[in-house]
Amino acid sequence: MKIDIILCGVGGMGALSSAAIISKAALDMGMYMKQSETHGMSQRGGDVQSHLRLSDEPIASDLIPQGQCDIILSVEPMEALRYLPFLNKENGWIISNENPFINIPNYPEKDMILAEFKKIKNHLLFDADSIAKEVGNPKGTNMVVLGAASKYLRIDLEKLENAVKESFARKGEGVVNANINALRAGRAVADNQ
Repeated sequence: MKIDIILCGVGGMGALSSAAIISKAALDMGMYMKQSETHGMSQRGGDVQSHLRLSDEPIASDLIPQGQCDIILSVEPMEALRYLPFLNKENGWIISNENPFINIPNYPEKDMILAEFKKIKNHLLFDADSIAKEVGNPKGTNMVVLGAASKYLRIDLEKLENAVKESFARKGEGVVNANINALRAGRAVADNQ
């Protein structure tokens, strides 16, 4: 089994935290993992992306070849579209928050972005921001999107929850529970699709 994932978004939205959680869960399952990331000048508002490759066999490269990505997981819709050349058009999935983070003056119209998603065979585009607020974790959009993607990751949800606990333990039980609730709420979106 192998799975290639691109996680993307805008700095400060949690895309790299999601990559770390997936990595911990995969390693806990005994999988091999390689990761490469770009931090968009390491500042809030910059482009952030990570190539994350998981397999039950050793992995040669940390970069995903174009046309081979199984999942593009994004907390921002335009950033998801930026990585479309990497997506396996036949079997790959794009899972994204539908709400734009408008950080440039010529940001495309939301309707144009949504129309591009509809051209993709396997996509799950939803209002992750509202779901995060509904579960009492307005900063947990990334966990909601990760929860939705969990259906396609082939990683046990329990392992992801354990990785969330480990990742956020130093911030206290309240933060851990808020993130697990957001993760579960996102999974419910995918299960009810």
